[in-house]
Amino acid sequence: MWRLLHLIAIGALIGSAVYVYNVKYETILESEQIVKMGHQINKTKDDINMLRAEYAHLSRPDRIQVLADKLLHMEPLALNQIVRPQDIPMKNAEADSIGREMQSLGLNASPANGAAGASPAMR
Repeated sequence: MWRLLHLIAIGALIGSAVYVYNVKYETILESEQIVKMGHQINKTKDDINMLRAEYAHLSRPDRIQVLADKLLHMEPLALNQIVRPQDIPMKNAEADSIGREMQSLGLNASPANGAAGASPAMR
């Protein structure tokens, strides 16, 4: 009887030792993965900073101006192109055929009354 209890105790001791070693190696594996993930995060941050620096270099105003002059062939603004707000002609009332059609149907086309995609008022 005592031998059987000793064998059970030795088996439990070996089983618990295997379990502890298994937990130890899983912990080591997880800590290595955490370190790898930290290195990957730092590499990604470095890549982001490099891309920001590259964007800042490429979007310099002097570089954009040279490219615009070279590729867009734009001309300087002439003085006769500048007008006062009073000189801008008013919108032609005849051009709004949709608005006239809505008024003839008895619909009010103002945005305050639900036109232009506004949702109906809640009651």
